[in-house]
Amino acid sequence: MRITPSPVHLFRGWGYPGFPGVSVKRAQRSSVFHSPEEMNVIPTRPLRVDIVTLFPEMLESVVSHSILKRAQEKGLLDVRAVDLRAFTTDRHKMADDSPFGGGAGMVMKPEPLVAAIEYLRPQVSAPRVILTSPRGAVYNQRRAEEFARESHLILLCGRYEGVDERVRAFITDDLSIGDYVLSGGELAALNVLDSVARLIPGVLGKEESAAEDSFTTGLLEHPHYTRPADFRGMTVPEVLLSGHHANVERWRREQSLRLTREHRPDLFASAPLTEADRRLLAQWDEENFGF
Repeated sequence: MRITPSPVHLFRGWGYPGFPGVSVKRAQRSSVFHSPEEMNVIPTRPLRVDIVTLFPEMLESVVSHSILKRAQEKGLLDVRAVDLRAFTTDRHKMADDSPFGGGAGMVMKPEPLVAAIEYLRPQVSAPRVILTSPRGAVYNQRRAEEFARESHLILLCGRYEGVDERVRAFITDDLSIGDYVLSGGELAALNVLDSVARLIPGVLGKEESAAEDSFTTGLLEHPHYTRPADFRGMTVPEVLLSGHHANVERWRREQSLRLTREHRPDLFASAPLTEADRRLLAQWDEENFGF
């Protein structure tokens, strides 16, 4: 990883060599579900993602492998790790301080965080400024699709006891990835980055794979099988070996409906079911339960 003259780390081999930014109009906000045709429109500019953190090196390994690496090599994603300490003003580069009113732990200071936001905000048109914190709305696929249609995301990684409350006046989104405690926001930011990157048209090898992922359609995905056809007496369903594509698709849809109803009734309650879906479930219930 090399450090540019600007207070920004660029991952080795990817991203723009300076900090020129990209001038793009803010993308249209998305609906919850998208057709494959909508998801296949290749963007003309990369999605810019700035991750503001006290520990830029934590991000390099994840961003330098697999889908995130390929997305950057294809010019579809521009990820930058921004060192928050570069925006401090004291010689010790302190980004945190003790809380007013007393109490355990430290609080992240407002000045470096807001300075970073104000430095990065003009680089690309109308960015989403996202703070990862327990207070935020729980992150989901709908929000990932929304972010994938933006031109610029700024992810702020909290640490310690949290960030000074006044920073919230400068953000657009407050996100939580679940009801559990992490040591910092870096893992949460990578969670968001990975889920968004795979939705950018052209990133995945097969465009349909993103459209068919669990949650994208409002349902869990169907079971998957590969060779061998018989593993320790557990065999692949015959329909998948039949070569009959219509029957395979019917089986996959049936399994998706069944698994969602069984394991995620909360998702099933709001899933956009068709009359054909309801008939599939009714037939499956009759064949397996006799009703």
